[in-house]
Amino acid sequence: MEEEDDDEHRRQRVSHSRLVMQAVGQIFKPRRAANLDRKRERQGLLPEKKITVSLRMLAYGASADQVDKITMMGKSTVLESLMRFCSAIEALNNNEYLRKPMTIDLRRLLKKGEM
Repeated sequence: MEEEDDDEHRRQRVSHSRLVMQAVGQIFKPRRAANLDRKRERQGLLPEKKITVSLRMLAYGASADQVDKITMMGKSTVLESLMRFCSAIEALNNNEYLRKPMTIDLRRLLKKGEM
């Protein structure tokens, strides 16, 4: 009986000392400062700048390497903005200008060519 009481007492001391050590560890644990919300926006490149790059490449036949040095944009960003610009223009004009010519259109063009 006495041995069982000693074992129980020893377990309580061990669990108590373990809890004390965990609490001390939490107190002295170095903590990071909380992140402050400074209400800042991470702005990327302006859309106007991307459009200007695309127009410059199309108008002057400039390569992506030439344009990225001038505008301080990455080559991949320049190429991506060019592809997006071209696909947007194509989507806007697809129904009217990129359709197959109809017979009325062919007659009008042939008449214009004869004149």
